[in-house]
Amino acid sequence: MTGAHMTFASLGLSSQILRAVEERNYTAPTPIQRAVIPGVLSGRDVWACAHTGSGKTAAYALPLLQRHLETRRDTWRRIRSLILVPTRELAAQIGASIEGYAGRHSPSDARLPLKVAVVFGGPSINPQMMSLRGGADMVVATPGRLLDLVEHNALSLQSVTTLVLDEADRLLDLGFADELANILSLLPERRQNLLFSATFPPAVGSFAENLLRDPLRVDIPSTPATVPDIDQRAIQVDPPRRTQLLLHLIREHGWPRVLVFVATKYSTEHVAEKLRRAGINAAALHGELSQGARTRALADFKAEQLQVLVATDVAARGIDIMHLPTVVNYDLPRSTDDYIHRIGRTGRAGRSGVAVSFVSAGTESHFRLIEKRHKMTLPREVVAGFEPMETAAPLTLVPGATAGGIKGKRKSKKDKLREQASLK
Repeated sequence: MTGAHMTFASLGLSSQILRAVEERNYTAPTPIQRAVIPGVLSGRDVWACAHTGSGKTAAYALPLLQRHLETRRDTWRRIRSLILVPTRELAAQIGASIEGYAGRHSPSDARLPLKVAVVFGGPSINPQMMSLRGGADMVVATPGRLLDLVEHNALSLQSVTTLVLDEADRLLDLGFADELANILSLLPERRQNLLFSATFPPAVGSFAENLLRDPLRVDIPSTPATVPDIDQRAIQVDPPRRTQLLLHLIREHGWPRVLVFVATKYSTEHVAEKLRRAGINAAALHGELSQGARTRALADFKAEQLQVLVATDVAARGIDIMHLPTVVNYDLPRSTDDYIHRIGRTGRAGRSGVAVSFVSAGTESHFRLIEKRHKMTLPREVVAGFEPMETAAPLTLVPGATAGGIKGKRKSKKDKLREQASLK
């Protein structure tokens, strides 16, 4: 059976899981699901690279659920699947997806229904410790909080049979290498390892080679059929006029929802406040907000109760906002790779989207690096009434440095540590 004609049933999924797939209105498996699901069911290690929105969560969640649901559980739950992710929001999203797949499809002869525990830093550890009483079948966690729970004897990792590293590149980028090493030392030596990532820089490649045993390699390249339908625009504007231009574009185009990316926590609050004063329902999202505030902001945005969400890159990876029409790069991303992750929040599930980047004289050289990295060239637009007055200066580099970011905008070590701590 060719890939284009494969069905979920042909991948070896049980009738219980097929009912869950049908209830989610999944019509046909995506390329990564076609490649990964049989491998996970057969017990192989997997090393998978796929673009944003490829369906990788279902690629590992569905076969893992099948194992759990087909196994008759006794009166005590033991953690058999551990899923590690870099951010709180991604942990909550994956946990909700798994529970949605499981739904009402636990086997009728199971003594205990399947239990999925989602744990992450930020909130008090006590409720999470209480939720783990009686054990859990699957745990979705950020590394720092998982280790905290182990130290409090709230859970044991000795019975884990499958480890999933989702967004592996971000786990390493955000400084989780030491935590990952500690967690690996607590796991059984014999287990299945599944590693998923949107990119595979050298650090991830080295880590994967040491972790995986004869893995199934899956690389799903972007093709005309899988590239999201995103209208990318680059608008020239002087930095002090960006908020007014943003307001003008929202009103002119009637954008119902807009995800705006900025560089700092201060900017999220500042821009959101200015939009609110102009009558736009806007909120900020950044790593130093309480978990309750972050959850409310995302929930309100997904429910279309917020028109604009102004966020740092904490929202750039793994956050699935259905039918988001517009993304704006108010500040350009520091990493050229993060450009794709940001704009990938729109144009999902077969829908079209718009991604607008504000380019100033000071960031023109960096945007050229983004264009070069992604093999594209965007015409520079000028909006009437917002014509830039500043002129671009030649790119200057610190001796020995490479053109990997915006000059004069590098984060201090203290800022990086604070940012990392807020995500654990």
